[in-house]
Amino acid sequence: MRTLNDLFQELGISKVRLAKYLGVSRQMVYNYLELDDINKWPKEKKLLLFRLLDIDDGDSDVINNIKINTDYLMAVESRLNQGVKNSSDIDSHFDLKGLDKESQTLVSDITYLLKEKLLDDNKNENYYAFLYLYHLLQSIDNVPEIKYIFGYMSKTTGFTNPEEFKFNEEKQFIFEGILYSALTLYNNGGASRSKLAESHKRFVQEIEQKNEEKLSRTQQLNTIKIQALKELNYTEINESNAAEVFEKIAEIQSRKV
Repeated sequence: MRTLNDLFQELGISKVRLAKYLGVSRQMVYNYLELDDINKWPKEKKLLLFRLLDIDDGDSDVINNIKINTDYLMAVESRLNQGVKNSSDIDSHFDLKGLDKESQTLVSDITYLLKEKLLDDNKNENYYAFLYLYHLLQSIDNVPEIKYIFGYMSKTTGFTNPEEFKFNEEKQFIFEGILYSALTLYNNGGASRSKLAESHKRFVQEIEQKNEEKLSRTQQLNTIKIQALKELNYTEINESNAAEVFEKIAEIQSRKV
């Protein structure tokens, strides 16, 4: 017997999108899919599902005989998109103009999942997890390994083919091998706090040194900015004088070379 979970996998419908279409949490979707009979679903959710799959009410046995072809896939996708659009108010909070359809769906799915996770019982831990994720996204252009980490985790959790490389294949391949070795050591109990204490100490010292250097550069730039404003007889940088002030800052920096 074909299960609904198998059917959704064949159709390429994620739990997040199905949850948005049904107007329930992702966990509730998992709960629904664990039921052995679709008639145990809440009636209104069952009707929404039948509408999505183009099944007549009361004819749930037809699920086992659904023939998935291009036309059926496109029809289901169209109904799903319309249902998600009707049940979501993301467009009222974000300007998605300029993004293609796939990018808009991705932004919508991420936002829906973030909200759901920040409302569950682990919302405090989830808040910090997503805060760190936000920090990673801010640094992604300067630290390519962040993308490799995302790719590795997507592969190990079954979302992506392990032989797929969307970034620099050579570097991503090497990074994944190193990360796999490290995590294997971690998961098999081959590492301990005492064994890694010295290594972690160097890790902390390196970060503190980088932060001190960053603070020093910031203080230096602030000093130069103050000097530039003083020489130009300005009290602040604004739209009208920004170009002149930045030019003066560059001049002051050149004097120090």
